[in-house]
Amino acid sequence: MFISNAYAQTATGSDPTGGFLGMLPLVLMFVVMYFVMIRPQMKRQKEHRALVEALAKGDEVITNSGILGKISKVGDTYLTVEIASGVEVQVQRSAVLQVLPKGTVTK
Repeated sequence: MFISNAYAQTATGSDPTGGFLGMLPLVLMFVVMYFVMIRPQMKRQKEHRALVEALAKGDEVITNSGILGKISKVGDTYLTVEIASGVEVQVQRSAVLQVLPKGTVTK
């Protein structure tokens, strides 16, 4: 008496853009994630790869572990870094974090 009848909406495809509009937020979120996170990370990787390939004997570097030294030998995958007079350590090329200006390392 006080309750009206409820009718279910038909499941036929009355709105042709309903599927696309439902996926639009997901697509927009992926595009934003690409420009905010993925693209800058790829740029940093490219710059680091160029830095590692350009290493030469005599460059002063900082490794990922914080070791400061001068490159004394260069190999294909490893570098020998002199950290003090007569003290040399061998590190992977990819472990170099930054190349410093000449004269930074003092003995």
